[in-house]
Amino acid sequence: MLPSGRPAVRRISGRTPLAYTTCAAALLLATSCGLLDDDTRQGPALTAPAGVTAQAGSATSVHVMWSRPEGEAEVKGYTVYRGATKVKEVPGEQHMVDVVGLHPRSAYTFSVRAEDTDGTLGPLSPKVAVTTPAAVAEDRSAPTRPGALRGRADGDRAASLSWGASKDDKGVVSYDIHQGASKIHSVGGNETRALITGLRPGTTYSFTVKARDAADNTSPASPALRLTTEKGSDEGPGTAPTDFRATSRRTDGAYYIDLSWTPPRTGGTVPAYRICLDGRQATTLVWGDAPPKGTARNSFYVGKEAGVRHRVRIRAQLPDGTWGAYSAERSVTTGS
Repeated sequence: MLPSGRPAVRRISGRTPLAYTTCAAALLLATSCGLLDDDTRQGPALTAPAGVTAQAGSATSVHVMWSRPEGEAEVKGYTVYRGATKVKEVPGEQHMVDVVGLHPRSAYTFSVRAEDTDGTLGPLSPKVAVTTPAAVAEDRSAPTRPGALRGRADGDRAASLSWGASKDDKGVVSYDIHQGASKIHSVGGNETRALITGLRPGTTYSFTVKARDAADNTSPASPALRLTTEKGSDEGPGTAPTDFRATSRRTDGAYYIDLSWTPPRTGGTVPAYRICLDGRQATTLVWGDAPPKGTARNSFYVGKEAGVRHRVRIRAQLPDGTWGAYSAERSVTTGS
């Protein structure tokens, strides 16, 4: 909750973000906005997998990705569901899977749950929606090789990649990013960049990209790109929201802070943001439907007293469920 005790809920450009706090509101408000601000949070031994995403890979397949649950519980394996139907079981070290045999031009929802070494199932993750593209006439022609792959280390645990678009007579549906021989990420066919997270500090990686069409034809791999992540514990600046602005306004005798920002370009969906007010985590902003890809906005109540100075900054949840770097901090005074 914010200082008023009200949740920060506001319709944004026709979308309704859902702001929430834990039941231990006092604990949340006493927690700093540091990297480890969730460590004191109480909860079940095994929580829901984080950062679940689903990307159509072709007219009949979907690539589902997720991150391990928060907490110290050891994960034995994961179960992937299509709607209420169990479709895949994978070992605990695997955090992605291709679900095949789907129908073209069809809407699906996917969710994931973890199982610990005692066989106890954790809670189901939120469902994510995806629609497969239409089938195409018989197509045996693969997309062209993606253009030159470029990239840079983004801090010590992330890498920003970009490449030239492939061409295909029926259209490119997705791009698959490989680390060595292993597929590690997938983005839509209209994307030519991706943010790869969850890497190790001071480690050299080799990445390639392949294009895929609706008939599951796959292009040759792009030339490999080798890069080394930075040493230390620096969050990459590319994971932070940019153009962050904060202003104060008075409405019906109360003061509100209006925020606007540009989401970080991750190659995937940014499902949530944490808002920090005066050095403390105030609330988490979650969109109930498709998050905005352009400028995002939010407004929240901060009280009725004029002349109060506040500091505010935000951070984004990345597609893999981890939290990115903070935006620049802005100061705003009510009534100014």
